[in-house]
Amino acid sequence: QVLHQSLPPFSPYVPVSLLPFLALLLLASTFALTFYFSTLPIKAFPVREGGVAFLASVLGGFGVVVLFCSVGVYV
Repeated sequence: QVLHQSLPPFSPYVPVSLLPFLALLLLASTFALTFYFSTLPIKAFPVREGGVAFLASVLGGFGVVVLFCSVGVYV
């Protein structure tokens, strides 16, 4: 109990005022990569398609979490 009260309060690494801009950046890049993925030619060995899809998926996931945090739903 004493240790809990003596610790400093939590402060996030990314300022809360930057969250909407970061969400916009991540989600806009997700939509751009999704458009790029849909225009790629179909190949027999889809390494490039998998990389683009994976990157778009990761950016979209983090973008949604940051968007939730920017409106006050801390997940």
